[in-house]
Amino acid sequence: MRDERHLKNARIRVSQMGPFQPLANNSVAFVRLIRASTYRDLAPQGSRGVDENRVLMKMDAQQNVLKTGTSTIGITFDGGVVVGADHRATMGHFIANKSVQKLFKIGDNLALTTAGLVGHAQSLSRTLSAEVALFQLRRQQPMTVRGAATLTANILSGRPHWVQLLIVGVDDEGGHVYSIDSAGGSIPDVYCATGSGSPYMYGVLEDGFKEGMSRTDALKLAARALHASGQRDAASGNGMDLAVITAKDGYVALTQSEISKLLS
Repeated sequence: MRDERHLKNARIRVSQMGPFQPLANNSVAFVRLIRASTYRDLAPQGSRGVDENRVLMKMDAQQNVLKTGTSTIGITFDGGVVVGADHRATMGHFIANKSVQKLFKIGDNLALTTAGLVGHAQSLSRTLSAEVALFQLRRQQPMTVRGAATLTANILSGRPHWVQLLIVGVDDEGGHVYSIDSAGGSIPDVYCATGSGSPYMYGVLEDGFKEGMSRTDALKLAARALHASGQRDAASGNGMDLAVITAKDGYVALTQSEISKLLS
């Protein structure tokens, strides 16, 4: 009897759903339907059920709070790498801060850029800086870029963070850019962009990047890409930080006046 009653109720709910809508044309409604059905089925027997609208509103609000926007970039050139990031931090549609640091020096030959939750990003930057310094103290040699990327990936695979990172730097094999996702996936490339502004930056990068380009051209390309993301992505902007890493000079940060000249 109980199984027959459940089957009857299921048939009634299906009959009330109306005509079938293709997933591609109604994906949002479909997801909301699945969420609502899940919470309805989880309600204790004999109870009045769960307030589905309240649950969905709460879930949407949590998602908005956790969404953060950023634009970060890494470009290899003949003799080193250029790395940069914007200054804006957001909470949903609210600009929470206009001068957040997203570009970190973690060694004389290494840098980290962060997109994602600020707390996770700052914690990782401190951990990586300490690990790189300890490695150099013990081995009496700098950590390779691949080594730093592997270390970062191992940290994230053990305890995932809500971040997307770039590890960039120079070693005996030249300049390198590694993109690392929140679960520890590590991918090397000659250039990379991360964050909510990355689609706008990739258009600029793919148009302007050339193998073996000069330091000046790489800096201009990075500045132009970050400026483009700030113009189109609501979660990016409020200026930028840029730095150059070479085997000869190590990590050198550009001043704001130098960045302004690149954009003029």
